[in-house]
Amino acid sequence: MHFAALEPDPEPASLRQLREAVEAMLPRLSLPEALLEVFSWTGADQAFTSVTGGEARLKDLHVTIAALLVAHSCNVGYTPVIGAADVLRYGRLSHVDQTYLRLSTYRAANATLIDYQAAIPLAQAWGGGLVASVDGMRFGVPVPSVYARPNPKYFGRRGGASWLNMINDQAAGLGGKVVAGTPRDSLYVLDVLYDRNGGKRPEMIVTDTASYSDIVFGLLTLAGFAYAPQLADLPDQKMWRIDRMADYGAFQDAARGRIDLARIERHWEDILRITGSIHTGAVRGLRRDPDAVPRRPPHPSRHAIAHYGRIAKTLHILRLADEPGYRRQIKSQANLQEGRHALTRKIFHGRSGQLYQRYQDGMEDQIGVLGLVLNALVLFNTWYMDAAVNQLRADGFDVLDEDVARLSPFVRHHINMLGRYSFQLPDLPGGLRPLRDPGATDEE
Repeated sequence: MHFAALEPDPEPASLRQLREAVEAMLPRLSLPEALLEVFSWTGADQAFTSVTGGEARLKDLHVTIAALLVAHSCNVGYTPVIGAADVLRYGRLSHVDQTYLRLSTYRAANATLIDYQAAIPLAQAWGGGLVASVDGMRFGVPVPSVYARPNPKYFGRRGGASWLNMINDQAAGLGGKVVAGTPRDSLYVLDVLYDRNGGKRPEMIVTDTASYSDIVFGLLTLAGFAYAPQLADLPDQKMWRIDRMADYGAFQDAARGRIDLARIERHWEDILRITGSIHTGAVRGLRRDPDAVPRRPPHPSRHAIAHYGRIAKTLHILRLADEPGYRRQIKSQANLQEGRHALTRKIFHGRSGQLYQRYQDGMEDQIGVLGLVLNALVLFNTWYMDAAVNQLRADGFDVLDEDVARLSPFVRHHINMLGRYSFQLPDLPGGLRPLRDPGATDEE
C-alpha cells in the first residue's frame, strides 16, 4: 500500500496578508518583560512556593523568578541577568533558585498558564484541546553522565538525552519527560500522557514512528485514547485479520496476519488489571516500559495486549487509506509540534543548545523551566494576536475565520532573547501594551 504525499494546503493571499499584519502589530519587548506581563495576568508566579513551607514571600519575588527562568531556559546562567538592583544580585538569585524553583512549582505554574490560554478565543479557533501529539526533542550532553547515551543519528560520538514532550492542538505544552538518548520513544509515551501538567485529557494522540509499537497501540486503545501514529515504510506494515477464510478484496494480501481473539479472551481479566494499574499509576513500571508486560519471564498477557492493539492498528491504516482529511489532521498536529521545537531552539540558545546537567533531576529541572517559558510565550502571543485580530476587524480588515485558524503562536521576531534584558513592567491601564501600527517600519 502506497499513499501519495500530501500536498500542503495552499496559502491564499488573504492568509499571508493577515499573518503579516498581525505579526507587525505585536509589541516588541525582551523575554523577561513578557514573563512579567504573563505573571501580572495569570498570577502564575504564586505557584512558586518556598521549599520550607513558609508562607512569607520576598519582596518583588516575581522579578527574581523571571530572571531565573530566563537564565535557565536560555541556558546562559546567571551572568546576563545579574543587575544592580537587589532583586537581581547574585546572592538573591542563588537563594531563590534553591528555595523556590523546582519541578513541582513548574508544573503548578504550567497548569495556570494552560488553563488561561485555553480560554482565549483565538486558541479555541485553533482547536478544542482534545488532540495532542507526543514527540522527542534531542539535546546533546557533552559532560559525562549515566543519563545520557550515545546515538550516532542525533549526537555523533557524544551522549545525549531526549525531551519527550506533549502539545495539544491549541499549541499548549501539556507535559514532558527527559529520557536517555537511546531507547525508543514508545517506552515512555504512557508516562507523558498520564503525567501531564494540566489541560483537558486529550482524546486523540499523534506520534511519529519511533513512538509506535503494537503493545502501545493496545494499551492506549484500552485506556480510551485514539492512537494515530505516523507510520513510515507503510508498504512493509502488516495488517491483521480475524477470519482466515474471509475475502478482503483489495486488502487480501495486505491482511496477512491473524488476530487471536481466543487469546485476548483468555487473558482479558489480566489485561484489565494491567490497564487499570497504568491508569491509576499503581504500577508505574509498566508505563516506563510497556513492551515488558512483564518480560521476564514472558507473560501471555503481553502477547494478548499486542493482538488487541493490532485491531486498532489495522483500523488506523484503513482510515489513513480512506480519509485524506484524517491524514491531514495528523500531519497538521505533527507540524504544530515542529513549530514549537523551532521556538524551543531559539530560546535554548546558550552553550550551543546543549545540556550540561549530569543528573536526571538537573535535566528535568532545566527542561521544566524551558517548557514553562515556552507556554508563557505561547500565552503571550495568543493573547496579543487575538487582540490584533479584533483590532483589524474593527478597522475593516477582511479577516476570514479559516485564515485565523491557520495563524501560529510560535512567532518570535518581536521578542529579544539575546543581549541586554529589561525587567521593567510598565503600567498597563487596559491590561495590554498598545499594539503597533502594522504599517510602521522597524525603526518606528
